[in-house]
Amino acid sequence: MAVFEKAALRRFEDEMVAHGKIFSPRLCEVLGEEQLRVALRRAMARAGGYGFSYRGPLRLFIEFMFLFGSAFDTDPQYSWAGKILQASDDQMERAEQLRDKTLDYQEKVSGPNAANTLQALEKLSVLARQPTNTPSNDFVRGALAEMSRVFPQKAAYIGEEGLKALIQEAKAEAQRYRFPSVRGETLIMVLMFAFGHGCTADPLYPWIARTLKDERISEPSARAERLQRKAVTWLDHVLARPREGAKT
Repeated sequence: MAVFEKAALRRFEDEMVAHGKIFSPRLCEVLGEEQLRVALRRAMARAGGYGFSYRGPLRLFIEFMFLFGSAFDTDPQYSWAGKILQASDDQMERAEQLRDKTLDYQEKVSGPNAANTLQALEKLSVLARQPTNTPSNDFVRGALAEMSRVFPQKAAYIGEEGLKALIQEAKAEAQRYRFPSVRGETLIMVLMFAFGHGCTADPLYPWIARTLKDERISEPSARAERLQRKAVTWLDHVLARPREGAKT
């Protein structure tokens, strides 16, 4: 039985590798199949923790990983997802609720053909390049204003409480790596806002964790600068492909 279950999981994983390359082709292309499998296994393990064991709910959970980041289920930007996942309803009912809520989110936030998201990524790319003038003692208010300016639809959908929770996570993560206060906090906030609150350890974006843990970089300011360059390069890459007519 154990051998059968292992074989079945491997077949499902193979199917999700193929599905991922269709669902999120640019990201999967950059990741490579080995790293993609790492992300898929983590997603399946997290989904199992919520009692998702059927093919449909598992596949939906994996699609959400691509859309919102591997830790979307605990992300204050998507608190609705965690509430639905933790409910006592049958897994099929919860999966249906997640699907409906995501369609609502995409309509109100992403916009037709993800137009709002692409515009926001362009503004985030600019923000990642330029230092902020927000005083350190008023960072939260300045960060709220920036997120509302960059992606007003998403900021409105999340609400101030969720945004403040994300800002506090960004501040704590920046302090963990001893980044320069305002600039470092802004950089981490940009990454979390774009790729999810768990982006610093997300297998979908391994370049973030590699940069943060690179032992060859000893100075926190140098580490922040390296991460900034990589973030700008990644955002530019993401934005270039739609302009070239690639699938989004």
